[in-house]
Amino acid sequence: MNQHLRNDPVPFIDVGAQRRRLGAGIDEAVGKVLNHCQFLNGPEVIELEAKLAAFAGARHVVTCSSGTDALLMVLMAKGIGPGDAVLCPSFTFCATGEAVALTGATPLFVDVDEVTFNIDIASLKRGIGTAKKLGLKPRAIIPVDLFGQAADHTAVGAVAADEGLFVLDDAAQGFGASHRGKKLGSFGLATATSFFPAKPLGCFGDGGAIFTDDSEFAEALKSVRVHGQGTDKYDNVRLGLTGRLDTIQAAILLQKLTIFEDEIAARNVVAERYSAAVADVVTVPRLAEDCTSVWAQYTIRLPHGVDRDGFAAALKAQGIPTAIYYPKSMHQQTAYRGFPVADGGLPVCERLSRDVIALPMHAYLDAPTQDRVIHAVRGALGR
Repeated sequence: MNQHLRNDPVPFIDVGAQRRRLGAGIDEAVGKVLNHCQFLNGPEVIELEAKLAAFAGARHVVTCSSGTDALLMVLMAKGIGPGDAVLCPSFTFCATGEAVALTGATPLFVDVDEVTFNIDIASLKRGIGTAKKLGLKPRAIIPVDLFGQAADHTAVGAVAADEGLFVLDDAAQGFGASHRGKKLGSFGLATATSFFPAKPLGCFGDGGAIFTDDSEFAEALKSVRVHGQGTDKYDNVRLGLTGRLDTIQAAILLQKLTIFEDEIAARNVVAERYSAAVADVVTVPRLAEDCTSVWAQYTIRLPHGVDRDGFAAALKAQGIPTAIYYPKSMHQQTAYRGFPVADGGLPVCERLSRDVIALPMHAYLDAPTQDRVIHAVRGALGR
């Protein structure tokens, strides 16, 4: 019996525990939408946008159908297209570069910092030079707040200002984090985030949002969100898409937002405990001095020479799941190999793709479960 209990699988992300905590609140919120039948742009959508703006300190929030559409809508509203280059890190989820490529523009991949995994400023500067040498027009930078930690938005913003570029922050994993005391959502022209169910703030399907302080740009985003609509739905003034967030998902997010800060604090407790317990056997994630994280993932680096597949198998045998974000950086993936990279290459991205692995991380990991994970990690490494 005891052996069976020890081998019960540990949830990698425990959406079920959060669902139980919120209890009937979500059922009631969804039931209200089912009763009023305003399934698109219902009152919950308007309320959510206002509460997200207040949370992040942004003037405007435009909700949308996914984090990918959030990125794409910003690029479309800015008229990004063929001949333009958009600088983005390669060590991230494919949506960052995908949204650029879908506009016909060129994603130009740059390297990341070895410690924070976020965009490397020196490589960014080289990438801008690379774009110009290729005859492309640099238009924008998309820093990514990877694994939940805010990027160095002060440095990114300085480069953008020097080069006349705009910044689109990809906070799909980092919403709720901060840089120099300011929450994500208030940097650059716009911030895009995702409400995919596994995110720190996730709905029960797809969803996303865009944050901006520019009132005119917010109106352009609302137009793009509904087929490029003008003053009338049959007067389309630009190319757009179907990018609305449905009202049921907004109702769910309103409930989750009430416990979001508490969950962020709990995630930080887990991360600190992990780091204290395994820092002598693996490379643990490090926070920049002026940044915070919401710990969308807790990603370690294995020592040189350790078989990552064998390590994952050893943990799986004890009921501990792992995940690899990302086994291939974007410039190594089939669909993106033809796009340019910054001069000097992307050696850090390539090293990270070979040796990172993520451990279970969520707000409901109790101390005994954390101990199971820690014991499994140390045991798999013979420590």
